[in-house]
Amino acid sequence: MEESNVTVTQPVQDISKTNVLAESYDKKCIFCKIVNHEMDTELLHCDEEIACFRDIKPGATHHYLVVPTKHVGNCKSLRKEHLPLVQRMVEIGKEILQKKHVTDLSDVRFGFHWPPFCSVTHLHLHVLAPASQMSFMSRLFYKLNSYWFITVEQLIELLNSKEATS
Repeated sequence: MEESNVTVTQPVQDISKTNVLAESYDKKCIFCKIVNHEMDTELLHCDEEIACFRDIKPGATHHYLVVPTKHVGNCKSLRKEHLPLVQRMVEIGKEILQKKHVTDLSDVRFGFHWPPFCSVTHLHLHVLAPASQMSFMSRLFYKLNSYWFITVEQLIELLNSKEATS
C-alpha cells in the first residue's frame, strides 16, 4: 500500500461525544462509520463538512469517494439548497487529485450513481482518473449519459431547475 503524504485536517468530532441530530448520522451506514473513525479506512481529507477516501473497488487508477460528514441521502433526495455542498464536494475531489499528482483534469470523471443504482444511500461523489484508462466494465459502470450514473454537471443542472424549499 502506498504511503500517503496527505494529512487529515480537522478530524470530525467523535460522534459519541457530541450532540448530533439523529438525521445527521445513520448507525447502519458504512460511510457514516468511516467518517466517524469506526472503520479502519484512511481518510485522505476530513473537515467539518466533507470527507474523502479511496473506493474499495476502484474503477480507475485514482478512484476516490467524496462524502458529506453528516448523513445526506442519495443524489435523488437533494434540493436546490444542496448546491453549495455538491460544489464543495467537487472542489475537494479536485484537491485530492492534485495532491495525488493528477494534472490532467480533462481526463477525470466526476459523478453520482442514480437511484436505485447506488449501493450506499449516503451521498457520495465518485472521482475517477484517468478516465481514458478505465477498463471496459468501469466505463460501463460509470458511463456518461446513462440511467445509472450522472455527472456533476447534470446534477447541478437538475438542482438549479428545482424550486428552493423554505
